[in-house]
Amino acid sequence: MAQFFLVVFALSISAPLALAQPAKASPADFQTALWAASCMACHGPEGRAEGTGMTIGGRPGEELAGLMLEFKAGKRPATIMHQHSKGYSDDELKRIAQYFSQLK
Repeated sequence: MAQFFLVVFALSISAPLALAQPAKASPADFQTALWAASCMACHGPEGRAEGTGMTIGGRPGEELAGLMLEFKAGKRPATIMHQHSKGYSDDELKRIAQYFSQLK
């Protein structure tokens, strides 16, 4: 009986989260959007910076990926991006760059 209530409880918590995802988005797309959300603190909503951050929304994905990989490798000077980029694999950085490139 306790297992039944545990299953019901788990479903009641997870169902709203599952419904919040767009039906056509894959889990990988959803994960990429979550990673990209942290970028928006400096780069603005949908990558359109307001203030001192660089606008990245709509820029070519290859360009953005190249910049992030340079930050990660220490080849490009940065105040914070070198630290942020080291938290992601090269593939994850490319996925984030592609995400922002699709924002027009």
